[in-house]
Amino acid sequence: MSGSRSPLPLGELPLSRGSLDRAAHRRLEPDLVPKLLADPATRVVVLVAESMEIFPDGSLAIRPPVLDDRHRLAFFLGEEESGSDSDADPSTDTESERVSYLAVVGDPTVAAGHGHWQTLRNAGPDLTGRDAGIFATTQALANWHATHQFCPRCGAATEPEQAGWIRRCTRDGSEHYPRTDPAVIVAVVDDQDRLLLGRNAQWPEGRFSVLAGFVEPGESFEAAVVREVQEEVGIVVTDVTFLGNQPWPFPSSAMVGFRARAATTTLHPDRVEMAEARWFTRDDYRNALISNNIRTPSGISIAQRLIENWLGHRVADLAKVSW
Repeated sequence: MSGSRSPLPLGELPLSRGSLDRAAHRRLEPDLVPKLLADPATRVVVLVAESMEIFPDGSLAIRPPVLDDRHRLAFFLGEEESGSDSDADPSTDTESERVSYLAVVGDPTVAAGHGHWQTLRNAGPDLTGRDAGIFATTQALANWHATHQFCPRCGAATEPEQAGWIRRCTRDGSEHYPRTDPAVIVAVVDDQDRLLLGRNAQWPEGRFSVLAGFVEPGESFEAAVVREVQEEVGIVVTDVTFLGNQPWPFPSSAMVGFRARAATTTLHPDRVEMAEARWFTRDDYRNALISNNIRTPSGISIAQRLIENWLGHRVADLAKVSW
């Protein structure tokens, strides 16, 4: 994993492991959500204030529909073969049967369930691929529905259609689709194989990460990498290499990870966005982790994987991950 000239792909990332068949063609079925809510074989997950209930074994709490679900925002997540769902009733298993999954947005003022409720940031690293994908999709869609209840064209109310995958204006009939805002995140390495890390102006002392920023209209991902690095720290980068990507529903992004080579190394941080920026050798970074002088990105982030890709070690083996 070391070396600035031949970075390895990041491999499978925590939030990119979803295994459900989204079965998008079913979204056009009339009244799909009400029909599935009336079927006890349907499996339901509940999102309450960006948290889901997690069982002691680390799996998502997945249950059949209940009557209250019919009065909540619900959307179709997809389906899988019944034998791959450990929560399904074994008596209903057939070789060809498929189990449908719905997500329901619960009332944050009403306590539900008896398990431990966790956010995706906390639970994500330990969830199975299926459960991580379910959680990430549910949170992204719930965030979009919450912020798109009115038509951007005329201001009238919108209503969910196509099993929760569009919203339609009640006045002009226009369709509005879930948005995803692409962002680039990059490990910048110089010819001495040092890694560039920065501290955002809003972060506490000791919190450092690789650089990131949103892709602008009319811009390629690679061009966004070059622009963001120059804007944030004043250096020029070349050899922009794609390493991996994953959804990032906080609230509605897709993070696209790269490594780039620094053509210049004198740092001029933009003090509006960046409190400080530093070059780290591997020894610098290891020592900072061991002495608890640096705070590392969370385990579900591409940022941590980009750092580990350069470092050659899992950061959790050297220090406690703190955000």
